[in-house]
Amino acid sequence: MLRWSITFLILALIAGLFGFSGIAGASAHIAWILFVVFLVLLVISAVVGAVRGRPPV
Repeated sequence: MLRWSITFLILALIAGLFGFSGIAGASAHIAWILFVVFLVLLVISAVVGAVRGRPPV
């Protein structure tokens, strides 16, 4: 999922460079949503791992 977030971020930067503001805005928004979802899943995974007693890798 992090790879998709980075892909949309790069697409937004390239589209912004060429002046496609609509595409750049949409790609940046998708990248932001995917990044937030990735962070939430990371935190949930860390909490579940801590509750089960596994040390972080």
